[in-house]
Amino acid sequence: MGGKSAAIILPDADIEKAVAGLRFGSLLNNGESCIAQTRILAPRSRYEEVVSGLKTLVESLKVGDPSDPDTFVGPMIRPDQQERVRDYIRLGIKEGARLVTGGPQVPEGLEKGNYVTPTVFADVDNSMRIAQEEIFGPVLVVIAYDDEDDAVRIANDSEYGLSGGVWSSDEEHALAVARRVRTGTVTVNGASVAFDGPFGGFKASGIGREYGAVGLGTYTEYKTITV
Repeated sequence: MGGKSAAIILPDADIEKAVAGLRFGSLLNNGESCIAQTRILAPRSRYEEVVSGLKTLVESLKVGDPSDPDTFVGPMIRPDQQERVRDYIRLGIKEGARLVTGGPQVPEGLEKGNYVTPTVFADVDNSMRIAQEEIFGPVLVVIAYDDEDDAVRIANDSEYGLSGGVWSSDEEHALAVARRVRTGTVTVNGASVAFDGPFGGFKASGIGREYGAVGLGTYTEYKTITV
């Protein structure tokens, strides 16, 4: 499938709750998740608040042995994926993004294994490669927007269309924004993906759906009789 999903944090959102929710929404499975919301869209009026919250969150995550119940970020799946993610972090620095926390260095004491330091970039332009290409690792980019229309434009400015999220204290308003995001799945205020509903993507995230009643169509032989 592939994805580069956006989490739109609206100006009226509870930033503390939004950041806490992005712990799973953005970094589940070590960031190696097609539905990970790795583009964080924040209003300029609360931009630094969001960046600071994400910095605190990411620095609090334990990186290490996945068999340890306290570990949240384990190793990448293969050595080449570890290097790929570290190369993207180097690229983000080269592109001019502000490195808030993390970096290309291997976490101290974890030189053996495919570990990556969880990383947050700020002052990211959506045209940067770190904002457009799927990194598939624990790397978040924070992008500022001017108003709601700008947020939707940035969220939709991607070759992918798999998932996304909207955060607001007004659920109806969040739903209205979610309807404008062109992705197969959108969550509101950290809701879990509904696996009893159809799941799939738009654009380069593929076609077709699985799960739910719609997903049964793939396994159904239809027959038409006309008279």
